Amino acid sequence: MFPILPSLRFFAISALSALICSVCLFASAADSVLYQNDFEKVQPGKPPEDMAVLDGNFEVKAESTNRFLELPGAPLDNFSVQFGPAETNSISVSATIRSTAKGRRFPSFGIGLYGVAGFKLQVSPAKKSVELYKDQTLLACAPFDWKSADWTTLRLQARQTANEVWKVEGKAWSQGSPEPSARMISAENKPDSLLSGRASLFGSPFSGTPIQFDNLKVESVEKR
Repeated sequence: MFPILPSLRFFAISALSALICSVCLFASAADSVLYQNDFEKVQPGKPPEDMAVLDGNFEVKAESTNRFLELPGAPLDNFSVQFGPAETNSISVSATIRSTAKGRRFPSFGIGLYGVAGFKLQVSPAKKSVELYKDQTLLACAPFDWKSADWTTLRLQARQTANEVWKVEGKAWSQGSPEPSARMISAENKPDSLLSGRASLFGSPFSGTPIQFDNLKVESVEKR
């Protein structure tokens, strides 16, 4: 047997260490996903049993090779559905959403965290803006150029910081555009009571056309 040269031994140990680290990082990333659903394994029809429809005639629909959750274009009101685990910890939610304008009428839609009275990230095409809410209170807004009939990705994150203050951040971008490297909109909020509840999707089909939701994901966020 030939002796292993010190330089080769060092290279082998370094390579093994890098492999172990990459496996650990991958496992850590995988463990951070609390809920995920792209509807590809869901039969068209009623929403999956792990989703709670609060209001609205949501259905799973199929289009070519894609499946998604759809809210019909009527009646014209506010509708929502909840999914994922009920959480009190720092988390994020993301989804892709599509709808269309009709004349001068526009839909509004978004995603939320911590139940009905929690934080919400809403795209408001009529205002050409994206908005952050706590329950019904507007915390912040930023310009956003929504594109009718394109899928729009939304990501909302809420992280608890010192003194029970929550840092809430959001961003939105259209299909085919790169994900913004930094948050588009943010706010700090100190809720009156403990935040607890499931993630949500919501929509208002004021244009009279359906709103479609896909690629749902809820992830844990490191508390800092």
